[in-house]
Amino acid sequence: MSITAERKQALIQEHARDAKDTGSPEVQIAILTDRINTLTEHFKTHAKDNHSRRGLLMMVNKRRSLLDYLKRKDTPAYTALIAKLGLRK
Repeated sequence: MSITAERKQALIQEHARDAKDTGSPEVQIAILTDRINTLTEHFKTHAKDNHSRRGLLMMVNKRRSLLDYLKRKDTPAYTALIAKLGLRK
């Protein structure tokens, strides 16, 4: 259910602000989104896995907090990120 180290590095390189960036909100949101998507697929076959569902809800809340922070601090980066990740319909 977690992502591989290679996938995480690819996400970091894709969304980083500069070469040494690993913890910016954009990177954290991208990693959380990938993990959320993985868990969503997991629930299609394991509908009664309530322990993992709790973790999913915590990740969704954390991503929401980071998105709110990014929207407050850097609105153009926020709009670019949600378009890139496909979070809003």
